[in-house]
Amino acid sequence: MKSKLTAAFLSCVMVCSMAGNIQASALPSKNGTMRNVSTAEIVGEMGIGINLGNTMEACGDWIEEVDTKWGDGVLEPKEYETAWGSPIITKEMIEGMANEGFGVVRVPVAWSNMMDKSTYTISPAYTARVKQIVDWVIDADMYCIINIHYDNGWVNNFPYDEEGSMKRYETMWKQIAYAFKDYDDHLIFESQNEELGWESIWNPWSGTQSQKEKSYALCNRINQKFVDVIRASGGNNPKRHLLISGYNTGIDRTCDSLFRMPYDPVNRMAISVHYYTPVGFAILEDKDESWAKARSTWGTDEDYRELNANMDMMKTNFTDKGIPVIIGEYGCPTKGKETESVVRFLSAVCKAAYDRQMCPVLWATPKGENDGEYGGHYDRNACRISNPDLKKAFDEITGFNGKTPVDPSADYPVVSKVEYSEKYHQIRITWSPVEGASNYGIAVYLAGKWRVQTQNIPASATSYTTPKNLTPGKSYKVAVAAKAGSVWTANEAIRHALTVTVK
Repeated sequence: MKSKLTAAFLSCVMVCSMAGNIQASALPSKNGTMRNVSTAEIVGEMGIGINLGNTMEACGDWIEEVDTKWGDGVLEPKEYETAWGSPIITKEMIEGMANEGFGVVRVPVAWSNMMDKSTYTISPAYTARVKQIVDWVIDADMYCIINIHYDNGWVNNFPYDEEGSMKRYETMWKQIAYAFKDYDDHLIFESQNEELGWESIWNPWSGTQSQKEKSYALCNRINQKFVDVIRASGGNNPKRHLLISGYNTGIDRTCDSLFRMPYDPVNRMAISVHYYTPVGFAILEDKDESWAKARSTWGTDEDYRELNANMDMMKTNFTDKGIPVIIGEYGCPTKGKETESVVRFLSAVCKAAYDRQMCPVLWATPKGENDGEYGGHYDRNACRISNPDLKKAFDEITGFNGKTPVDPSADYPVVSKVEYSEKYHQIRITWSPVEGASNYGIAVYLAGKWRVQTQNIPASATSYTTPKNLTPGKSYKVAVAAKAGSVWTANEAIRHALTVTVK
């Protein structure tokens, strides 16, 4: 998503005059305002992502018991943050994710860890810690997703006490929404995790149709409550982009006709599913279970057919219908796995999703004692992807080539307006001038790489117009860079790239 500007030029693009019927939309920078962009454009800008797994969603009654018995008896966010093996998260760890080419960080959260169980009031200290991490993500020019995760399993109570559980769910989201109401569109709220789907209502292997309908209806009601609460919560939330959890986040179950996307008056939603298929490779380590046999390798023709069939199912049921898709989690253990197969599986899932305009978000966790050299996939101490071969594979998929040196005193062009000509199928981009700039350049993301269109826009000009007769409906990711002194602001340009669609 943030590759270096190349020296390649495409002769089909030039600066020309704009005529015809022009429609303008403002695109301010990250200043607390919401841009006039679709959720599909937001998902496109994310590129590929990574989870901050086993961290702020770590939970368990034993954590409080341990602190009471061996600690100081005063629970703090760090007790939970480190409970499942994570070091204390630092700004450098988050910046490392951006430096490795990720464009979005999903931060799963167990808000009930420090919450009054009678009033459902979330601890300000816990909220402050989540906010700090969110700020680091956004400051590193990435998108951030936060949710109510497994959260010690209280969502499983919905079938037995829907009214009480819904009250808890609504009360929690009202607080979360209020705490983050002034954040811009780089923050996305996700309705839940994998728990929206209950075998206590419907067993997929032996349940009845009426039981199935009842379970799906409950899932749909919860997702609708989520949208209703956020849209009524003030600040930027009436226009915030939202991520809707699929039924158990399974692809086949989410693609079932009984699953319904909620009604949203502003239509700013994406759908979330997870990908851990086949479970023998993606879930199990080195021991068989009654429901699957552990696999150490992946990459047969059948494996690829299964992967592509699943991704095509999401594309057909959602992407092709205008509903953006985020693969909120995909991953596999490293214990008991052939290293080459781990790279092959992770890169294949990433590419299959990315090539279908979906955003794949890697499930990455702290390295365990028995995980081997590349356990967890992202080394939080070294602040980099653990396996260099995996890093190389991701870069080949996205075209990311690392950071270009940037003059720290140079600003970057902030796009202020995008104008569309329906008559001539052209686009004009206007930006703010950069002090000391000698000229400007335009790059477009094509065929998996950033390709420079021009580097010769004079400093006196602060707009760029495409040729006529581009393909209506086709979207392009565009970056605007400035040359200040001897250095191009290429890295900043790519980080602040925008997606435009020809009309």
